[in-house]
Amino acid sequence: MSIHVESFHNKKESLIADCENCFGLCCVALPFAASTDFAINKDAGQPCSNLQENFRCCVHMNLRQLGFKGCTVYDCFGAGQKVSQFTYKGQDWRKAPASAALMFEVFRIMKQLQELLWYLSEALAIPETHSIHSELELALDETERLTNLEPDSLIHVDVFRHRADVNVLLLQTSDFVRTEAQRKQKPSSKGRGHQRRFGRGADLIEAKLKGYDLRSSNLRGAYLIAADLRGADLRAADLIGADFRDAELSGADLSESIFLTQAQLNSAKGDAQTKLPTHLARPAHWSTEGSY
Repeated sequence: MSIHVESFHNKKESLIADCENCFGLCCVALPFAASTDFAINKDAGQPCSNLQENFRCCVHMNLRQLGFKGCTVYDCFGAGQKVSQFTYKGQDWRKAPASAALMFEVFRIMKQLQELLWYLSEALAIPETHSIHSELELALDETERLTNLEPDSLIHVDVFRHRADVNVLLLQTSDFVRTEAQRKQKPSSKGRGHQRRFGRGADLIEAKLKGYDLRSSNLRGAYLIAADLRGADLRAADLIGADFRDAELSGADLSESIFLTQAQLNSAKGDAQTKLPTHLARPAHWSTEGSY
């Protein structure tokens, strides 16, 4: 199994956050509480104290060191620039304060729709989904149509229902990929050499999974917080919604995992030996030297 990234390259570009063309929406619309991820409390709709007049962060280069690790993990999937430049045609919330509350609500909905576009685009680029390509294309077209609605219409979109409809196709994609991978699978030469199967939403917080063969696993929504996955084999694993906060991925193989996002990688720990899908980037805070 391999994901042909070039087939959704053009789509992917619009689904990557472009902060230069955003009105700092994630820094205003979203709330956060003082914790290991954020140094301060902030209410929804309140601009972060680090947000400047030009909508840039004044501590961007030192977020992790100053206690704002959560900011480095968040990914809007391009919703920020979509709302700023397309939905509101470049009119920011400071110049039009009467539109601010609605804009922030639109941003929260847009982020969910853009995330679905990412998953659908990836699903379409996977060879094993050829039998449902027409259904995936229809779902992608409908999701794009929703993102192009006017603000007053966008806030009435039933995102929960639409996500449920799309999820049916994403589940089919997962089944196709994992079934085909299992059919071709040979015994792992890594670590313990035996496979472990975990169910959807498994509680694997701080789990000791170093070197484990997790190929073709359904790890949807799994809690992998601070899990030791050094050297683990996660090829063809479904990782949609898996929580990788502080998970150790040094030397792990995620090169052919599906539905992995940049935000998940940003929340984890890894190194130069961690194998990633080619359409995702190695986080800057990861070690440059392998530790596995």
